[in-house]
Formats: sequence, structure tokens, C-alpha cells
Amino acid sequence: MENDYVLQYPDLMNGKTIMYNHGFGSSAASGTVKLIARTFPNAKVVAFDLPLHPADAMALLRQKVEEVKPDLIIGTSMGGMYTEMLYGYDRICVNPAFQMAATMKEHGMTGKQTWQNPRQDGETEFMVTKALEKEYKEATEQCFTQLETMTPDDKAREQQRVWGLFGDKDDLVHTWGDFTAHYPQAVHFHGAHRMDDSSFITGVVPVIRWIDDRQEGRERQIVYIDWSTLVDNYGKPKASLHKAFTYLIERYQVYIVVPAPTNCHDDLTHAAEWIEQYLSTPAHDHVIYTNQKTLLYGDFYIDMKPDDNLLCTAIQLGSPDFKTWEEVITYFSRLS
Repeated sequence: MENDYVLQYPDLMNGKTIMYNHGFGSSAASGTVKLIARTFPNAKVVAFDLPLHPADAMALLRQKVEEVKPDLIIGTSMGGMYTEMLYGYDRICVNPAFQMAATMKEHGMTGKQTWQNPRQDGETEFMVTKALEKEYKEATEQCFTQLETMTPDDKAREQQRVWGLFGDKDDLVHTWGDFTAHYPQAVHFHGAHRMDDSSFITGVVPVIRWIDDRQEGRERQIVYIDWSTLVDNYGKPKASLHKAFTYLIERYQVYIVVPAPTNCHDDLTHAAEWIEQYLSTPAHDHVIYTNQKTLLYGDFYIDMKPDDNLLCTAIQLGSPDFKTWEEVITYFSRLS
């Protein structure tokens, strides 16, 4: 059921099953489960209390994926580590804890701990011992092993099914290098170790949209946004840019087009850093560096000074018809 008071995407993952794997010390009653279900009201969201011991947890998860046949698996922290090993499914590993034993030691998790969310078995406390730390060390050593034994073709296919999302303010887990040594689809998002509503909507939902589009064979119209339309005189996003960008990425395939001066490499670095800071996850792998914008084929091109030879409909930001990004939003809303 749709709710007019929260941000929802009823058309995404429609009729599909999303499986969520929670983090260490949590449960299937995690607020993230409710967040996913609320965001995708037409999807079925399933989650299970994961046993404390990693071998038991992996056995349960392998059993459940066979029963549930999820269209997408999302795991956070410890759950992200387990999710990597559930081969054959589309998966998103958010701040995955591939070094669980080290993380437990560094952050003083040894001893009596309290379950952060209610458990179905009614337990409220558990013990972390050195023996348990050893179990987690052995479990994390199994990550990536099956991937590396695949044939080149199978490995390439599997790598395209897995995303690693890493919060730029995560002060608990730092496994970017572990993930990128095996998988190419790694993205930073603005957020801490624990996902909140904002980091989920801006950092995770765009990836779910790409996965759902691929699963459905859905091809969206292409909108190119020229670098000249993004930055104001103070180096900040132009007024209403974020509003317009959010509107467009929810409906179109959006690419940022950046000049590629061969005699000033610093400009390329500056543009990449600015885009990552202000546009973040939705712009990942959606940036085109070119000095020949007239070669780009698509549906719309938003530019401050459109070339007459563009192979798509030109929208001139700053012109009488499109003075600001607000007029651009109005234009596209009338096309819907």
C-alpha cells in the first residue's frame, strides 16, 4: 500500500522478493527491514534472525535463499559479508564487514553483549569470546573464494551481480580494498556505518533502480546534463540542481557530460571529485568525458550553450524558457 507521507517507489521491485541480511548483534526486527518494506511497497521483504555462530548463519542463509529465491539480497555490515557468499543472486553489500574478527577486537566487542533488536527466541544477551572471534576469522576467509575458482566467463557474470556500497563516514568498517580486489562495482555514498533514511534513499535506492531496470530489460530515455549547468559561481551546485537531478534520475537514464581537456588533467580530477561530493551514487559510472558532445546520441541534452548539431532535443539552461532548474523540472513533468 502506498503512503503519501513517505518517499516510496511502488514501480521498483514490483512483485519481487527482497531478502535482507542484518548486521552483527541485530535481528530480523531491524529498522532497516521496515525501511526497505516502506520504500518498496509492492515488493515482498523477508529477513531472518541470523545465528550468532557464522557457520550456523551461513547454513541458514543458504537454506533460505533456496526456499525464497529472492530477486535481490541486501546485506549490511556482517550481513554484507554473508551476502557476498550467496552466489547466483543479485546482491548489494552495504559497508560489508569482511574483517569481522579484527573489527570485534578493535571496537571492544569481547564479553557480554546486548542484542540491539528483539529476537524471535527471546534472547536479550550474548557472549563474544575469543573462540567466537576465531570462528568469524575463519568465516571471512571464505569470502571471495568461490568467485576466484569460477571460469572467466562465470566470474565476469557474477561480478556484474554484486555491488559494494561504502559510507564515506563509516568509522567502524573499512573494507573497500577487500571488495575492489574482487569486484568492480564499488561506490561510495554519503553516510555512516548504520544506514539511515537519507543514506538509503540517496545511496542504495539508485543501485536498486539499476538492478531492477536490468532485470526487467527496461530502457529509459537518455538525458545528458552538461557540466556547465551544474556549478554556480562559488563552486557549489546551482539552485534547485539537486531537486532536478533527483527528479530526472527517477525517470530517465541520466549522464553527466564533462569536457576532457588533454592539457589540463587537474580539471578532470576536480570534476570527478565535485560530482562524487555533490551528486554521489546516482552519478557512478554515469559520467562521460568528451570534447565532442555532438557525437552523443540520446533524447535530451541540457546545456548552457547547446550545440546546433546535437543528436537530441536541446534544453538551454538560462534561456528565457529555462531560466533555472525549476523550469526544467516543469518541462519534464509535463512530458510524463
